[in-house]
Amino acid sequence: MTAKEIYFKTMKFNWLKLGLGAATVAASAVLFGIFVGIGSLFGSGGMGVGVIIWIAATGVVRFALMHYLGYMVKAGHIAVISEAVMSGSVPEDPWAAGKAMVKERFVTANVYFAVDKLVGGAVRELQRVVQKVGNLFGAVPGMDAVVKLGKFFIDLSLGYIDECCLGWTFAHKEQDVWKSAADGVVIYAQNWKELLKNAAKIMVTVIVALAVCTLALFLVIGLLFRLFHWSGIIAFIFALMIALAIKYAFVDSWILVGTMFVYMKAAQTTVITYDLYGRLCGMSTRFKELFGKAGAAPGPARAEAAAANGPPDGDKPVFCGQCGAKNKPGVKFCGECGAKL
Repeated sequence: MTAKEIYFKTMKFNWLKLGLGAATVAASAVLFGIFVGIGSLFGSGGMGVGVIIWIAATGVVRFALMHYLGYMVKAGHIAVISEAVMSGSVPEDPWAAGKAMVKERFVTANVYFAVDKLVGGAVRELQRVVQKVGNLFGAVPGMDAVVKLGKFFIDLSLGYIDECCLGWTFAHKEQDVWKSAADGVVIYAQNWKELLKNAAKIMVTVIVALAVCTLALFLVIGLLFRLFHWSGIIAFIFALMIALAIKYAFVDSWILVGTMFVYMKAAQTTVITYDLYGRLCGMSTRFKELFGKAGAAPGPARAEAAAANGPPDGDKPVFCGQCGAKNKPGVKFCGECGAKL
């Protein structure tokens, strides 16, 4: 099954996402009428205050809708994509199957939020280590713009990498969700070059799609606002909001499917390097917390995490938090970079 087939067979999630985006725009339009209408009673200064309050209120509404309902729709979509890549087929009712898989795997939304937060934080902390190499080139004349573009490209791709790591939790129902999530981050660490190459296409797709969509909508909404002698800036804000809703529903979903497809295919052939757990714990406090929860899990997950951790503290190697080098048990300073352990 190809990524394109998975995208079209899970289109129901796209329409649900578009519905959330439309609800946000509709709520914003109502709030605009209320706050700007009240502000207009106090003259131009009052309208300015009304616009500021409207923008803040729109942000609150968007966060409320996307933080809970948006996350749950996204989680169901991730679950179905994972199932499709691993099994080669999409469930007959993707939405019902996605809901069931999320409920079975995470039990409550709070567990999903906690795992998502730790995975996202771990991926970003690990990426900062990679970006430090880019900072070295920033001192070279003319390279500063290239480094900044590279950082932008990496940051953009990370929004989909952590979702891929969460997707791995649905592929391994037999083990604890924390351990599966930790495995997902390790798989990313082992395949980051291939995944970032794929992310280069993502950057171009997102920028072009958002720019074209915003411009087209601005021309339509701008003409409408001009007829009523309304602000062109407000027209642009509404155009951007609608463009973001369309991007969230269709462009982001396309990118999510494509990225997860590449990730899951790479993950199936990846032999996890267990010494990476220690290295990543030294590089990322979020990963250490994530893996610590896996170690505290009951049953097989706990045994597997303990195996990955290696022998007891007094006998296991120490990984440097600065360079990730493996050191002999009991040493106080790294043999590679000299940092205190």
